[in-house]
Amino acid sequence: MLSIITFFGLAFLLLPITIGLAVTYPFSKKTARRISEYCVKKMPPKVFGLLEKVNGFKFFGYDESKAKLPAQYMIICNHQSLFDIPAFMRFMPEVDLRFIAKDTLGKGIPMVSPMLKSQEHCLIPRNVRPLESVKLISDFGKRSKEQNLIPVLFPEGTRSRDGELGKFYSAGFRTLAEASGLDVAVCALDGGWKFAGLKGLIKNMHKGSYRLEVLKVYPAPKTKEECTLILEEGKELIQKKLDEWRKKPLLER
Repeated sequence: MLSIITFFGLAFLLLPITIGLAVTYPFSKKTARRISEYCVKKMPPKVFGLLEKVNGFKFFGYDESKAKLPAQYMIICNHQSLFDIPAFMRFMPEVDLRFIAKDTLGKGIPMVSPMLKSQEHCLIPRNVRPLESVKLISDFGKRSKEQNLIPVLFPEGTRSRDGELGKFYSAGFRTLAEASGLDVAVCALDGGWKFAGLKGLIKNMHKGSYRLEVLKVYPAPKTKEECTLILEEGKELIQKKLDEWRKKPLLER
């Protein structure tokens, strides 16, 4: 019963935006972008608020951890679910986030695809040549710096289906760091892997939780060695935080 209420509640919140983007994006990218900007600022708190009220779902965004952030920075974080994107938008409504993601997210997903494309997130084709990928990320990094955007990179390159931390790949991170020249904020999140697919969403949403925290900010890396150090230490910090969170009762801060 709760899943049915949640479904209709989410439909009530998101269907008008979904229709608006579907209608406007083919004809007016500017209008679609305005709708998308409204969506990313206003909808995440409402969506997570609905989930809490109906399902007892808790979102733990550790706001005090954001005090260490500079005016502009890039983010690296572990990756568990498509829900990671709205979770970041819920956690950081005060900045303009832009994600590096596979271009499959920009194809045929209602609301999500036109939103990512109209806001010019960095969508990387799955079978793109390495040099083309470098150029896409490099251009994205430079644009992020110029437009005061906050680029977000998931170094694992894919979602963790079981919540376990995967290998961190360095190529995309080094390219983004070099192109943007931004400080690097290491973040950790947990909870999204339980909601992969419709079955997981229905089964685990009731009294589930999502956590997101800034762990450390590194000065902008200047060398390959500094990039490697940030990835290695960042992964260790994320793993330590995941272990800490998972020792707590599900709904305890």
